Amino acid sequence: MKVNGLATEMQTMRLEAQNTIRPPTGQQVSADFGNLLNDAIKSVNTLQGQSSDLATRFDQGDRSVSLSDVMIARNKSSVAFEATVQVRNKMVQAYKELMNMPV
Repeated sequence: MKVNGLATEMQTMRLEAQNTIRPPTGQQVSADFGNLLNDAIKSVNTLQGQSSDLATRFDQGDRSVSLSDVMIARNKSSVAFEATVQVRNKMVQAYKELMNMPV
């Protein structure tokens, strides 16, 4: 769980409750979404790297790495990757719908 993201979200909610922030512009929203997507992809990449590292260490006979650790890390990275693919598919679908809208 990302604590920094949660703290930022809570602070934003507090400021919104106090009505002290202005609504974001389209540029700010797209920049925030881009950063969020970039962070998510980096997180998936990190999980895959950790999974690969654990598998390599297990294959080389490192006694500090158990088979269950390897399998849990592999499943975590698999679920994260599948979620990323689903988000990508939804984004492509939304883009196609926007492009097919009459002007």
